[in-house]
Amino acid sequence: MNGSVGRLLLWAGLVLVLLGVGLIAAERFPWLRLGRLPGDLRFGRANFTIYLPLATSLLLSVLLTLILWLIGRWRS
Repeated sequence: MNGSVGRLLLWAGLVLVLLGVGLIAAERFPWLRLGRLPGDLRFGRANFTIYLPLATSLLLSVLLTLILWLIGRWRS
């Protein structure tokens, strides 16, 4: 059991590293517009701003679902 938990933690760490690299790379490419899609809402007042990335969340959810589905089919 300890070996399987260790592998799970290694894979989770690898995914987090890849996600971090992807976010850093996204900052260097302004045409990517991740986080500034047309469905993302932003409300601002004098002292505060509320940002709701609805379209970005939906896009990332679909992409992650497809990736995990493909990994599941590959492993079966």
